[in-house]
Amino acid sequence: MLLIVVPWVFTSSLARTILSQMGVAIIVCLSFNMLLGQGGMLSFGHAVYSGLGAFVAIHTLNLVSQGRLPLPVSLVPLAGGLGGLLFALLLGWVTTKKSATTFAMITLGVGELVWAMSLMFPEFFGGEGGITGNRVTGSRPLGISFGPQIELYYLIAVYTFVCTALMYAFTRTPLGRMLNAVRDNPERVEFVGYDTQKVRYISFVIAAFFAGISGGLAALNFEIVTSEVVSGYRSGAYLLFTFLGGGTYFFGPIIGAVLMVLAFVLLSEFTKAWLLYLGMVFMLMVMFAPGGFASLIMMNVRVAAFGKLTALWRNYLALLVTGLMAFAGAASMIEMLYHLQLGAAMGSQLRFMGMALNTASAVSWAAAAGVMLMALGFFEVARRRFALKWNDIQESIEMEIKRREAL
Repeated sequence: MLLIVVPWVFTSSLARTILSQMGVAIIVCLSFNMLLGQGGMLSFGHAVYSGLGAFVAIHTLNLVSQGRLPLPVSLVPLAGGLGGLLFALLLGWVTTKKSATTFAMITLGVGELVWAMSLMFPEFFGGEGGITGNRVTGSRPLGISFGPQIELYYLIAVYTFVCTALMYAFTRTPLGRMLNAVRDNPERVEFVGYDTQKVRYISFVIAAFFAGISGGLAALNFEIVTSEVVSGYRSGAYLLFTFLGGGTYFFGPIIGAVLMVLAFVLLSEFTKAWLLYLGMVFMLMVMFAPGGFASLIMMNVRVAAFGKLTALWRNYLALLVTGLMAFAGAASMIEMLYHLQLGAAMGSQLRFMGMALNTASAVSWAAAAGVMLMALGFFEVARRRFALKWNDIQESIEMEIKRREAL
């Protein structure tokens, strides 16, 4: 229902384009989490399979445009999925022979190899300019041309829904359960007679298939595919935002995918320091919430299930207010520093979050530093009070659980 309604709530072309990108990102992040979260396989080259799938899809689209392939445009993403699958069949057998750190290094090497090849074989990759296509081609069932963004959005929404359902179903299959076992205790899996390398390999190929579908959808959305889609930068983004969303829960990568698109499309337009802010958020999540946003949500769902969440609203409000104040102070100094380095020719004045700042004035720097330090002090006080309250609630929940078990 959400996928159906949301484009009619956000009706601008920009909003529908962002929603389309979110659908593509959800598929690829969920496919990456089949490796990381479910299989414990840290891959630094997942963009290889989404990117190669995108190239296969754009070539397929051009064949359709030339009349050499009688295929509906709506099925082009499946060609991308098959492309990702075929390349995974070839590269995955070598990649999955090892696990843990060795696996990660092999994926990194394969990713760099494919990225280097993307500039060496212009016949397939299109060189630096990439390959373009036209999605308004071929047959038009029911008059759907996929020219308007709303039509393409619903195509992406259908693929997103189906792929999400299939990947969730995979977690309930014997193979999916065995993949979890390989992640947790590969030695015991071998003791009971399973080949851990085959389990990793088959799962790797399935993940690459879904990644290829996402690449095919991206090719339709942008109508151009360049070498950037197979870069280590893209693979790093999948890793970063899957972690931020929360790889330990199935819906975590969905949150991460939404955050990834918002960061790349909106935050990057809002400030030149967006990568610094992203790095700070990642650092804080590693330190204080390594399970990602999904784990934070589920922890509070557990508290709410025992009727204890309302007791925390004042603590959450205090954390939010003091945290926003500290962020405003720190962000003001960051923006002034970036303005000094990158925008000095535009003068010393700038506006940020409705505030007038002056990089040449000691008052602006002192005020920003003072607000940040003061807010951090209040935040620490609020955090300690919250921690005490949280621990009390957790103890009461454990006692309630024991009481219910006794009954």
